[in-house]
Amino acid sequence: MRIVDQSVPLDGNAAFPAVRVQADGREQADASIPLQVEHVVRVYVNGELVMNLTCSPDHIVELVLGRLFTEGMIASADEVDEMWLCEHSTRVLVYLRDREAVAMPRDRMVQDVGTCCTDNRTLSSLFLRNEELASVTPIPWLPEDIFALAAVFESDTPMHKKTFGAHSCYLARGAEVLYCCEDLGRHNALDKVIGCALLDGVDLKQCTIFTSGRVPTDMCVKAIRAGVPLMVSKAVPTDLAVNMAHEHNLTLICSAHADSYVVM
Repeated sequence: MRIVDQSVPLDGNAAFPAVRVQADGREQADASIPLQVEHVVRVYVNGELVMNLTCSPDHIVELVLGRLFTEGMIASADEVDEMWLCEHSTRVLVYLRDREAVAMPRDRMVQDVGTCCTDNRTLSSLFLRNEELASVTPIPWLPEDIFALAAVFESDTPMHKKTFGAHSCYLARGAEVLYCCEDLGRHNALDKVIGCALLDGVDLKQCTIFTSGRVPTDMCVKAIRAGVPLMVSKAVPTDLAVNMAHEHNLTLICSAHADSYVVM
């Protein structure tokens, strides 16, 4: 895979003045409240606009690669011939091997900005593989590894510690954290660590996902489609997510902290 990254690094947080009001009516001016930055990316695959992503402005290549994989548009990173990220990180061009390409001049980059961090949308099903969701292969795991990961997780991550507005996701092997990514959205953070693993050729079938967010079915689908056999969350799952995990052999551990966790 050839990656052409022409982007300029962007700051993931912005500071705004605000007034803090106490319960007793006292007011205190704060000159600098750090907030998460919302960043919008349009993703084109072989010239076709396939998705809009609202995200934190880092690890964009990893996010797009991971999203293509967990959404079932590619079965492996080997299917990607080239990824091109523009200067402002607002548009990604992806070229897949053995798929019909639509010509799109790269000098016609139009920047656009979205307004909502929930505005992640798949706009085209042209490249969906429509393959049945296969079960994962369970692996043995140790309680002490889960507690170790939870303890690391509770030490917090840089963006969340600064803004209290970021979701975090780890990809680990045993008790070893391989990647840690943060984002406005829990789905994006998960896709970023998956993308990191795909770029480095890491065997996802031996890995654990540890997420800060709750686990509905769409988070389970991402883990299962990636082949990750163990998913751990600081938060809780939904009923349908637990049913899906059981059906597809995904080990699901929730309410994970340094002193306890729940196996669903």
